[in-house]
Amino acid sequence: MIDPHAPARPGSPPSWGAPARLPVRPGTGRFLVLACVFVCAACGLVYELELVALASYLTGDTVTQASVVLSVMVFAMGIGSLAAKRLRRYGAAGFGAVEAMLALIGGCSAMALYAVFAWTGAWGGLWADGPRWILVAFSLAIGLLIGAEVPLLMELIQRIRRQDAGGAVADLFAADYVGALAGGLAFPFLLLPCLGQLTGTLLTGAVNVVAGGALVLGLFRRDLTRRARRLLLAAGLAVLAALACAAVFVDDFERAARHAVYGGDVRVAVRTDVQEVVLTGGTHGRPLDLFLDGRLRVDGRDERRYHAALVDPAMRGPHARVLILGGGDGLAAREVLRHADVRRLDVLERDPGLIRLAREDPPLSRLNHHAYDDRRVHITTGDAFARLRETPGARYDVVIADLPDPCLTDSTKFYSQEFYGLARRSLTPGGRLVVHAGRHAFWTVDATLRAAGFATSPYRGPRERGFLLAAPGPVAPPLTPPYAHRTPRPPHEDPPPSTLVHPRY
Repeated sequence: MIDPHAPARPGSPPSWGAPARLPVRPGTGRFLVLACVFVCAACGLVYELELVALASYLTGDTVTQASVVLSVMVFAMGIGSLAAKRLRRYGAAGFGAVEAMLALIGGCSAMALYAVFAWTGAWGGLWADGPRWILVAFSLAIGLLIGAEVPLLMELIQRIRRQDAGGAVADLFAADYVGALAGGLAFPFLLLPCLGQLTGTLLTGAVNVVAGGALVLGLFRRDLTRRARRLLLAAGLAVLAALACAAVFVDDFERAARHAVYGGDVRVAVRTDVQEVVLTGGTHGRPLDLFLDGRLRVDGRDERRYHAALVDPAMRGPHARVLILGGGDGLAAREVLRHADVRRLDVLERDPGLIRLAREDPPLSRLNHHAYDDRRVHITTGDAFARLRETPGARYDVVIADLPDPCLTDSTKFYSQEFYGLARRSLTPGGRLVVHAGRHAFWTVDATLRAAGFATSPYRGPRERGFLLAAPGPVAPPLTPPYAHRTPRPPHEDPPPSTLVHPRY
């Protein structure tokens, strides 16, 4: 947030001091300041996107995390801009100190957030929501420092060549916005896929402190006392050393944090193009657990009962052609293939990396009975919503939605009225759809299915998990154990259905 200089009375001296004593021409000095603005803006946006992305991975609610980070950071930028007014008389030294702190805090933010998630999540009390608190704290601190940059840069650029405040603001904004574009594109297309969250953020901090230090100690060194130069150089080198040490040990840190989250029995931990996949157990008699982005998706202690509850009720009726939405682990496919009269099974999974693990990992492939080696199975990778839109008409007797819970932002569209309308179009007249509806959002999923034209039959599975069997026409409830107990309707009015533009989860 820019705090422009108030108009001075005629004849009053400007707020900035004497012109800076530069080792280069004023035009070159002005270009270097704007180049530093470009780099710092790119780094600031990377810090912002990194907080949103990592918090979304850890908690799942992308909309809430983005809203918290953006609102807190913009608010803090305004406060930081006001606070920096007191530092304008020490423009060069103040900017160098701000960049050193910003590089250290922003560069280490991802490691700190992941550490709090990994080691304090089970402590209870305040620390049960530790990642949320640390997210707010880092957003506030980074926003304060980014906000403090602009008044100080305004002071430095005016000391090179005095001009009206509007022209200086326009130049700073132009460099700032172009730098933000560069940082916004570098994060998803370069830093995240090539370096990962932790190393990418550490590298961004190093770039940040080098850019700020080079500007102050190179271009404005004559405006600093010898003591100030030494202090800034020591601070910059200390920050670089801290970031370098963190980068050296980042792999060990990640392994230790992963063990804290998943236990010491991690066999496989890979980052696919879609998500982080972790497999634990599966050998020496230990149950196999599958985690996707830190969330338990397959619990080896009761996965057979869960997948039987998901698949069996829908298979009571015609089931020559079956479609599984999700289910890349192959466990729902295993249950479907128990029925010899299934002629074709299509699996629509968004993550080819998970499919590859289900084929090649020995414990997981044994658990799914090598389902993907069956010639009846046909695998398609891609977004389930988009693929259903491309389905020409009724093709399947059974559709099984083995998808993440609706509480995750990325999954909300798969529990919408529009999505269920597409699934209904994919069913034959006597076809059936089964959905795992969880616990908290169960009746919203039920209302959404009915709004899409389905008749529903709720039932319970193991650990009181809620399922919904749905059909375009009348649907009979599962009558045999363990699904004999029909889930009672809530005593209050049914909740409204969820849509793409008005999600209710």
